[in-house]
Amino acid sequence: MEKRRLGQSDLMVSPLCLGGNVFGWTADEATSFKILDGFVDAGLNFIDTADVYSAWVPDHTGGESESIIGRWMKARGTRDRVVVATKVGWERGLSAAHIRTAVEDSLKRLQTDCIDLYQSHKDDPNTPLEETLGAHAELIKAGKVRAIGASNYSAARLREALDVSARTGLPRYESLQPEYNLHDRAGYEAELEPLCRENSLGVICYYALASGFLTGKYRSEADFGKSARGQRMGKYLNERGRRILAALDEVAAQCQATPAQVALAWLIARPGLTAPIASATSLDQLKDLIAATRLRLDPAAIERLTMASS
Repeated sequence: MEKRRLGQSDLMVSPLCLGGNVFGWTADEATSFKILDGFVDAGLNFIDTADVYSAWVPDHTGGESESIIGRWMKARGTRDRVVVATKVGWERGLSAAHIRTAVEDSLKRLQTDCIDLYQSHKDDPNTPLEETLGAHAELIKAGKVRAIGASNYSAARLREALDVSARTGLPRYESLQPEYNLHDRAGYEAELEPLCRENSLGVICYYALASGFLTGKYRSEADFGKSARGQRMGKYLNERGRRILAALDEVAAQCQATPAQVALAWLIARPGLTAPIASATSLDQLKDLIAATRLRLDPAAIERLTMASS
C-alpha cells in the first residue's frame, strides 16, 4: 500500500493509523493481537498509542496498550514492519526530568530500543518549550526516538514551538494530532490546518469517526444504549448531524461502501492530512477501516460531504 511521508521526517506511514487506545480495554490481548495481525497483513504500518492508555479502566495504571503492542511485536517479529507512535505528558507534564523517565518506561513496555514518533500528549504551559524540546533532542541524539510530534496543541502554542525550534536549532514537531472529523471541523480548519500546511507538518487526527457517530450506528435517542459511547451521541444528533448522516448514506450507496468507510475516505483525501486514526475492537470493524484506505471518492462526493458538514 502507498505510504505517505510524515511531515519532513523520514517516517513513511500508511494513510490510516490504527488507534491503540482500545488495546487492554475494550479489546483483550488475544483480540488485540488478531487486529494488529490483520492490520499489518493488509499492508498498513502505522500504530498510535500513549503511555496513559488505559489508565481510566479500574485496576489499570496506564501502559497496558504499549505493553500489548510490545508483546505482539516480539511474538510476531514485526518491529521492522511498523511505525510506532506513542505519547508522553498527559498527567505529569513535559518537564525534561519526566520525559527522560517516561521514555524509558515506554521503551521497556514496547520492548524496543527506539520509538518512531514520540508525541507531547498535550501542551504543558508550566514548562518552557525550550526545556521540552531540549529533552526530545537528547532522545533523538541518543537514538531512542526518530521524530517528535505534538498532540492537542493550540495554533498559537504550536507556532511558538516551531519558532523555538527554528531559533535554537532544536528538533521541531513534525506532526500534529488534533481532533478532526467530518462533524468536528472548525477547531482544526480555522487555524491549525493552514499552520500545518504552511510548515509541512504531518497531521494524524483522532476521533476520526466522532466516537462512532459517523458509522451511522446512532440515528435516534433509542440507539444511544447500543454501546458505552452512546451517551456521548446527544451532541451529534441534531439537524446538522442528521444532514451529515444523510450525505454519508448517499455517497456510501453510490460507492457501495459503508458510512464509516466514506467518512474515513473523506479525511484521507483531505489535503495536508497524513492519516486519520481509527480503532477497532473486532475483525469486522477492522475490515471496514482497511476498506476505507482503498476507497477513492470523486470530487463530487467530496464536495457533497463537505457542504453537508459546513
